[in-house]
Amino acid sequence: MKSFALVWILCLSLLFRVSAQSTFPSNGAPYNPHTLIAFINATIFTDCETQINNGVLLIKDGKVMAVGEKMEVPPYASVIDLKGKYIYPAFIDLYSEYGLPSTKYEKKTQPGPQMESTLKGAFGWNMAIRSNIESFKLVEHNSEKAEELKKIGFGSVVSHSNDGIVRGSGVLLNLNASKRVNESIIRDKAAGFYSFSKGSSPQDYPSSLTGGIALLRQTYYDAQWYKENKGKTDYNISLEDVIALQSLPSIFESNDKYNSLRAAKVGKEFNIKYILKGGGNEYQRISDIRGTSLNYIIPVNFPEPYDVEDPYDAELLSLADLKHWELAPSNPAALEKNNIPFAFTTADLKDKSQFLKNIRKAIQYGLSEKMALKALTASPASFINAGDKIGALKKEYYANFFISNKPIFQEDALILQTWVAGEPNVYSELDPIDIRGNYLLNMSAGKYKVKFSGEVQKPVSQITIDTTKRSLNFTITKTILNLSFQNDSSGVIRATLNYNKQTKNFEGRGQLSNGDWQTASLVFVSALDTSKKQSATNKPALNLGKVIYPFGAYGEALPEEGGSFKESWNKFKNRYSAILIKDATVWTNSGDTVLKEYDVYIVQGKIVRIAPNIDAPAMAFAKVIDAKGKHLTPGIIDEHSHIALTAGVNEGAQASSAEVRMGDVINPEDINIYRQLSGGVTTSQLLHGSANPIGGQSVLIKLRWGHGAEDLKYENADGFIKFALGENVKQSNWGDLNRVRFPQSRMGVEQVYYDFFTRAREYDASMQAFGKSTARVGVTAPRRDLELEALAEILNKKRFITCHSYVQSEINMLMHVADSVGFKVNTFTHILEGYKVADKMKAHGASASTFSDWWAYKNEVMEAIPYNAAILTRVGVNTAINSDDAEMARRLNQEAAKSIKYGGLSETEALKMVTLNPAKMLHIDDKVGSIRVGKMADLVLWTDDPLSVYAKVDKTIIDGQIYFDRTEDAKLREEMKAERARLISKLILEKKSGTAVVKPQVKPQQLYHCNTLEGVSETITGER
Repeated sequence: MKSFALVWILCLSLLFRVSAQSTFPSNGAPYNPHTLIAFINATIFTDCETQINNGVLLIKDGKVMAVGEKMEVPPYASVIDLKGKYIYPAFIDLYSEYGLPSTKYEKKTQPGPQMESTLKGAFGWNMAIRSNIESFKLVEHNSEKAEELKKIGFGSVVSHSNDGIVRGSGVLLNLNASKRVNESIIRDKAAGFYSFSKGSSPQDYPSSLTGGIALLRQTYYDAQWYKENKGKTDYNISLEDVIALQSLPSIFESNDKYNSLRAAKVGKEFNIKYILKGGGNEYQRISDIRGTSLNYIIPVNFPEPYDVEDPYDAELLSLADLKHWELAPSNPAALEKNNIPFAFTTADLKDKSQFLKNIRKAIQYGLSEKMALKALTASPASFINAGDKIGALKKEYYANFFISNKPIFQEDALILQTWVAGEPNVYSELDPIDIRGNYLLNMSAGKYKVKFSGEVQKPVSQITIDTTKRSLNFTITKTILNLSFQNDSSGVIRATLNYNKQTKNFEGRGQLSNGDWQTASLVFVSALDTSKKQSATNKPALNLGKVIYPFGAYGEALPEEGGSFKESWNKFKNRYSAILIKDATVWTNSGDTVLKEYDVYIVQGKIVRIAPNIDAPAMAFAKVIDAKGKHLTPGIIDEHSHIALTAGVNEGAQASSAEVRMGDVINPEDINIYRQLSGGVTTSQLLHGSANPIGGQSVLIKLRWGHGAEDLKYENADGFIKFALGENVKQSNWGDLNRVRFPQSRMGVEQVYYDFFTRAREYDASMQAFGKSTARVGVTAPRRDLELEALAEILNKKRFITCHSYVQSEINMLMHVADSVGFKVNTFTHILEGYKVADKMKAHGASASTFSDWWAYKNEVMEAIPYNAAILTRVGVNTAINSDDAEMARRLNQEAAKSIKYGGLSETEALKMVTLNPAKMLHIDDKVGSIRVGKMADLVLWTDDPLSVYAKVDKTIIDGQIYFDRTEDAKLREEMKAERARLISKLILEKKSGTAVVKPQVKPQQLYHCNTLEGVSETITGER
């Protein structure tokens, strides 16, 4: 009777297709039945908080009419008895591309760079701003994709175009694919979508993460100005739509913990609370993620286990890869523990059928079932302000739910039906016949023992041929059983049999491999032996490793003790309130002073005393370091570095990229931070590359290994920006197809500077005039231009230039431009022909940051000489030795020492080239660069003379804390070795258990130089 009622309901649901809304004409008399369906005796989860036992759910016309316990069922209702079954609200996916056209990558209109948009119409200038996309106008039902989602419990999705930096609006719709889309849309514009990726845009800008962030920020400022400017003379579709999108919930695709923090920072600037679609690695920086106070959409695409039986294959895997494989399933639990609101998504899963399996795995790793259900129902609904329509089973909500045979988060639970807006989708019989037991299959080809076991809804089978046990292929629909098996003597045997409920036997016909038909029967012999109840097998303890900071090699776990995460973190990273270094040879950098067997006392990060025989007060609990026979110097400062940056150092599509900021893309987990600490580096200026005359804003960091990106930044440092001259900026080696972007000559480079500074001066004047104006009523502020704002800061002596340079003529040119326009060039970097113009540089007031002995590696450095640094120093130019290279920075002490050999400089003069002199260039010599009372304790303790090739760093100290210790380093290596061995053993056991594994892949780290363009070989862009 139940089966008949369900079939009847299915027929009615199909008739709904022709019953359409009144705005659609019907070919014939319209048929619009109003069927009331009652689901009784079920365990109903009306929401993530409420469970009703033996409940009743009434639905009509796609909506919930009532839900409760001991309710009276109307006599005219169709009743479905769900005794022993469970009803849950259908899941919601906020991050889907369901029913939308696949992204088409636009072809460039011509070979080489594309500078401008090719869109027809009154759109903005950049094709990555796709704010005009309205998904509800594009979406079409896809029955196959809808089935894929409904089978795993989903009833509705927010579908959007996953393309561009501003991606337009997404549509919230039900997955009732048999209906017109008009009848499925819940909300036409459910959310606006954003990212840092330009997607399919063929324009070259942006080409890096820095550019993507800058374009988004500038777009927001442009939209603000456009909205407020009543007297505007142009119409901009893109900005109109950006303004409209801001009234919707904003969903941002970050796909990574650090991009989430970057997006949160942009959102804070514009008072936008993004919903962040994460990457599943939030647990690795959970304190920072919690600090965003934002909602998250979390994928469950946990890494597949690796095949590490070959030890050489295992070497391809980093410690971060191994630990993420183990800890990724704990990510949802970490979010729950830290009270971070989140929803789940099927996004990023190769096989969506693994979704529920992975949710259950997350529960095994500590996530509560209540939170899992909330993250699939109530949370996604509330995030997009749709909690009054979906996400629960309440009156007038959509009848979106699924029926399962067991609590859904049990490992063997099955979804039997999914109902979407009252439309049923049947995947398994509600009350199938229980065929489990031992049988005898009788056919003329032989007699065979058959066993059915497992779950009622999903039995498994086994057939014994002679003494060999094999799996039996079968399907059962209602009472019809189809089976087939490979018989050794006669090939494949097939049969179709009908079930007899009284005898529990199956009878019918079978066919041998030769085509002969014969009578077949499957005779019930006995029920399964259940006399020996198997005790529930307790799953082994997970024994997970600890989260380490940074998450990879040479990371360390927080101490296990009480208190908040932040308290533990601060205690962990501020181990010593005082340090006393005893009996060192101290290179003070005060003149030529080198003090023998002196003590240096550090309190709360600062040097408080330098003298022989210092005794620290007992109550200071100072860490005492025996430095007898060792040398203490100021920390090394690298004026020109590209380490610790993410997804590109060049935004070179335009002549100027002054709007981009390297401080936006710091990667605090770059292993080169630790490696350079082992070489004594304490401070680095992270520069934009040299792809254009006016590059991006640099960032000054201290190498505080273990801290987050914002904590690495040097506090209250002056702003700097990268300029460039020479072959790179005029694209000398890029080929004829790249002869598009201005400038293409050295003369053009000069003109770029005059043009941009002229515009910057006008911009600054208009901004200042508006700021001083008292009559602002009805007056619109000038458009904020981040590019010109940075250049105006140079004119106002608030930002300073580091200029990539080689040839004397261009060095002279830029100093002339600077003198003409009214600014100073702070530093010429590389400057391999600096020795030719040292007197002019001194007169201008420019510093020089150069290589020690590089020459002849490209055309414009043919006249470089190794005496350059010494000549510049003797003329009186403040001169430093820089790296521009991740490896060279580990031995800058040796690079500085070369000036003794080549130029006859003294040891103290040479040491200053990597300590005090770059500190002066970067305007931080009042705090670091020398060892003096009152300065910050950024120090390096060496095992030998710091300018010797035999010298090793024993300890590197920043802000009075030890960030590299050679003894601790040896311990960390042993810990890493043991941790790798533990994880590899775990992976080998995983493979032996039968789990599918994947081969490790090589993941080379991208090392950046001046000329590096993301995705372009350095052989094309030329040497640095």
